[in-house]
Amino acid sequence: MKNILFSIFIISLISCSKEKEESEISSGPNKEYEIWSGPNIEFKKEVGDDPKDKLNQDEITSSVSLTRGTNGEIYNAVLEEKAQKGVSPIGTQWAIGSIDNISNLSFSSFRNAVGSPQNVVGKSLVLHIIDQDVYLSVEFTDWGQSQKGNFTYIRSTKK
Repeated sequence: MKNILFSIFIISLISCSKEKEESEISSGPNKEYEIWSGPNIEFKKEVGDDPKDKLNQDEITSSVSLTRGTNGEIYNAVLEEKAQKGVSPIGTQWAIGSIDNISNLSFSSFRNAVGSPQNVVGKSLVLHIIDQDVYLSVEFTDWGQSQKGNFTYIRSTKK
């Protein structure tokens, strides 16, 4: 009798565990991302502009404010003091392509996505802001040479 009760108990545990697993899979976090397809704006940082000054940062969301220092890379002034090659801007992911094709894009760090930053001008990019799960279009129209910190891009905004 003990063996039968123990067997029923074990089967019940397995069954409950399996039901819980299936429930978590089918009704797991249905996190929906947001695509910003509002009007485009231009952000421009001139040679010699202080990247620590908020006027020289593009505050896109509360977790991402892009700027460029004199070491050649863009970075997120909310989370970083300066750019880290191959890592910055922290809190973002980038892909070359169109936001209309978002499900087929492969996202990575800015440098991994674009290669050499000075070759980014004219490429259509999609920026993923990780914390808010927001995607927006970005196209760089200028990337200043000689690590002077200047750059310009056009990006989409929230509707």
